[in-house]
Amino acid sequence: MRIGLLTEGGYPYVGGEGGVWCDRLVRGLDRHEFDVYAFSTGQAQEDAGWVELPPQVQRVRTAPLWTAEEDGVVHGRRARRRFTEHYGELAAALCAAPEPGTAEKPLTAEADRFANALHGLAELARDEGGLVAALRSEQAVRALESACRAPGARRTAHEARVPDLLAVADHLERALRPLSLDWYEQDGLGAVDLCHAASGGVAAIPGLLARHFFGVPLLVTEYGVRLRTHYLTRPDASPAVRSLLAAFHGLLTAETYRAASYLVPGNAHARRWQERCGADRAKLRTIYPGLDATPFTHVGEEDRPEDRKGREKGEKGEKGERREKREHTEPHTLVWLGRVEPAKDLVSLLHAFAEVRAAEPGTRLRIVGRPSGPEGEAYLGHCRALAVQLFPDEADGPHAVGQNPVSFEELGGPGAETTADVHAGGTVTVLSSVVEGFPVGLIEAMFCGRATVSTDVGAVVEVIGGTGLVVPPRNPRALAEACVSLLRDPDRRARLGEAARARALELFSVEQNVAAFHGLYLETVARTPVHRPVLAADGDPQPFAAPAEAHVAGHWTEPTPRAVPTWAVETPEPVTETVR
Repeated sequence: MRIGLLTEGGYPYVGGEGGVWCDRLVRGLDRHEFDVYAFSTGQAQEDAGWVELPPQVQRVRTAPLWTAEEDGVVHGRRARRRFTEHYGELAAALCAAPEPGTAEKPLTAEADRFANALHGLAELARDEGGLVAALRSEQAVRALESACRAPGARRTAHEARVPDLLAVADHLERALRPLSLDWYEQDGLGAVDLCHAASGGVAAIPGLLARHFFGVPLLVTEYGVRLRTHYLTRPDASPAVRSLLAAFHGLLTAETYRAASYLVPGNAHARRWQERCGADRAKLRTIYPGLDATPFTHVGEEDRPEDRKGREKGEKGEKGERREKREHTEPHTLVWLGRVEPAKDLVSLLHAFAEVRAAEPGTRLRIVGRPSGPEGEAYLGHCRALAVQLFPDEADGPHAVGQNPVSFEELGGPGAETTADVHAGGTVTVLSSVVEGFPVGLIEAMFCGRATVSTDVGAVVEVIGGTGLVVPPRNPRALAEACVSLLRDPDRRARLGEAARARALELFSVEQNVAAFHGLYLETVARTPVHRPVLAADGDPQPFAAPAEAHVAGHWTEPTPRAVPTWAVETPEPVTETVR
């Protein structure tokens, strides 16, 4: 079948968010064809270019979300009237929607009002060639103001002033830019069998419109719930701005969840958020992200169970002797690996390590990672100063790796250690975060067969599943006690490490991720009425635009005079189109 993959700031751009996951999915499902519809989030991202695309990617169409040039479309009187009507309805739905946190779901009437207005604006954009100028016009601001002043509007909306209205109108213009694209044609998103949005929010809007115009089913994956992110942004904005933008994203999310055939959270934490935001539980299918275990294999298999059994019988192999020698001669090392930022709570980790050091004097702590932006730089400086305060007599500063028990390091560079090497050199891997989504770094440690100590945040407990120790966040003493208990019990570390590696290979590998999405693709299309039938030689309709049976030799793979399916023709080079 042909999949329309919808991304925002991710695949196929180099270093894009979720790009690695998308690339593994596309490469793993080489039996299908993919058309990629991607939004870029900045000039730097576009300048960085794309990753190398596999042959199953037939077409790539891109559009920038960070800028929009005038399209030269001039609306006549009737079009302006239609715009005012639909935009006014959308604004009215925002003003009447319940405040975030005051209702389990948006009111049905407001959700329907929002959806009808969104589809009306999309139809107008399709008829007229775009809405760029209209969304930036004074007409839009006046329609928003009328909705805020209308009877029944929330108090926070009614109190909006001109600067607030301009800020909200500007945000809506950027969020609704996908409506003006030329992707919604029969040879565009109308030609795919299924739209797969790699995230919620703006990235899902093309999927909503493909469903509206052509009946194409929509699948939405959220490894991090976008609506939660929007609730946490703009803390310095006025109450009116925060309220109206929260209402917009809440209603957009509700419409996405309603229209999607299936919603795919990446963990139970995201699933609970989706249910809280109005998702139908019957549509939810949890699929864990797929990570490549290959780079960690040499570490995870360094000391397999059969090696230890050999030692117990006096038949020590080379690997067993090396491990036993290391345990008796090398000091214990705690490893922390990730982005340096306040949410990682390295301050608590350093205080906990002071207690670990008192109980196990030879132990060292490696903090490996780069700071995340200016805030991360400042936080890293604070942590270095704290390390000097906590261990003043052991070295001149935290950079003295050979003397100071705490070292601050970075990955990367020629000849530098890999993530697997860092975990291999550690006794226990530690996660000290107070906020965490899906802990990829923890899974990498599990692939390496390492025992872990983590704080109970985000999806940590779900990922660990009993194969590591979990303590409350912001509790240095509990963190220290858990680390010491593992440092003093090598057999327990070994058992937990083996169990962690087995769990990671079973649940978090690329193979399980690809297989799960393949099954969900087939289930989605099988439950969807054919919107664009392809006829066989005898005139009977084929069930898919690119039938699954095309990959099995038989008469159905032969081209016929009535119709030549896309899967029967020689694969062309990917078509690249950029919208400005």
